Amino acid sequence: MDELELEFQLDPQLMADTVHLGDFPLCQVLLMNDSNYPWFILVPRRAGVTEIYHLGEKDRHQLMKESASLAENLADIFAARKMNVANLGNMVAQLHVHVIVRKETDPAWPGPVWGEVPPKAYTEDELKRICARLDTLLEGELQFTPSEG
Repeated sequence: MDELELEFQLDPQLMADTVHLGDFPLCQVLLMNDSNYPWFILVPRRAGVTEIYHLGEKDRHQLMKESASLAENLADIFAARKMNVANLGNMVAQLHVHVIVRKETDPAWPGPVWGEVPPKAYTEDELKRICARLDTLLEGELQFTPSEG
């Protein structure tokens, strides 16, 4: 573990809004607690990083591998019409990448998901189903390690 990983702490807003599902080699894999959309967030475990270009070259490549792999797998299991993959950081400065499954039937289609409808928290059963689907799908994928919780 390098020094930046040792100092890493998840932003309090991300912690409040998400469920930790597991880890790729570089990123924490989070689920936005909004059942209106299958909405995942990747957060590189690097302290003080707010932009992709702040990452070293190796980490930038790893982030691209992890986001592309997650998007491809989510598109398959959720039958996506379109995958939205974005890094904004206007509200939360810590570098994080949104990976959102979009369908014509979602409440914000075709517009952006932010602020369109009030968030609807997952039930415990819904969270268990998503975790099981994701664990099965990502088993062996980029050395995904499911969350203990």
